[in-house]
Amino acid sequence: MISTRGLQKRFGRTIALDGLDLTVDAGEIHGFLGPNGAGKSTTIRILLGLARASGGEATLFGSDPWTDAADLHRRIGYVPGDVSLWPNLTGGEAIDLLSRLRGGAADKAAYALRKERLIEVFQFDPRKKGRAYSKGNRQKVALIAAFATPADLYLLDEPTSGLDPLMEQVFNREIDRVAADGATVLLSSHILSEVEELCDRVTIIREGKTVESGTMAELRHLTRTEIAFVQQPGQEAAIDAITGTHDLVIDSGRVRFTVDSDRVAGVLPMLADLDVQGLTVSPPSLEELFLRHYGDELATLGQAPRS
Repeated sequence: MISTRGLQKRFGRTIALDGLDLTVDAGEIHGFLGPNGAGKSTTIRILLGLARASGGEATLFGSDPWTDAADLHRRIGYVPGDVSLWPNLTGGEAIDLLSRLRGGAADKAAYALRKERLIEVFQFDPRKKGRAYSKGNRQKVALIAAFATPADLYLLDEPTSGLDPLMEQVFNREIDRVAADGATVLLSSHILSEVEELCDRVTIIREGKTVESGTMAELRHLTRTEIAFVQQPGQEAAIDAITGTHDLVIDSGRVRFTVDSDRVAGVLPMLADLDVQGLTVSPPSLEELFLRHYGDELATLGQAPRS
């Protein structure tokens, strides 16, 4: 559905994309992670045909988004992270206009049912003028317009920006719904919990380059799993003898250590032999994988002098 190879984009001397590789397969929800300035929005603008790549290649459905944008847009639902509306159109009129631009109102009865359901679940008032909407409500206009017209591919660039936690859960359910109907989703976000909950695969980018890509199971081997249990009397020597452990801490009888995630299966039988109690195994989160690549930036920020 989406393929980029060595994708480059320069704005003068500024390098926004520096050889980005991204592959999104049909039917998957793919998380696209990176902090502000990493190149996520630039990539999506190239995929939409709104910007032209400086080098490399990008295809959607096997076609060039720069030369075939008009045809491709009929198959794409797009939600930006900062929505602007026509100030004198109501929210309902804006939704209808966006849908007509994609040819989505051909079956007017089906479209009306989808739109009304989405207006209800997103708790949206379609009667107000665009100038009167908050950021969150402007975001709802784009989300309702995108979901009201079925698409083969959804390109979502920080789509929950401005939404409250309740509406984020509504958004998550809608993503599950379109995925169940066979659509493909590229979800660009810096909200790690959102991506971890929704996505089948994840690509992490940094400074315009891909640094990791795979399923959560594939990526978790890159960091460590935490294991904790209640220590029994006389087990100290046996615990010390467990191979491959890191960061061992014993606090008030509670033992905690980490192991490389691909070694967990070898450690668990040793713990079973010890008949440990209260065992918990905590796989690494997406946040830990993310910080693996951005932790040095946080350290630099922490050392910055205060004004």
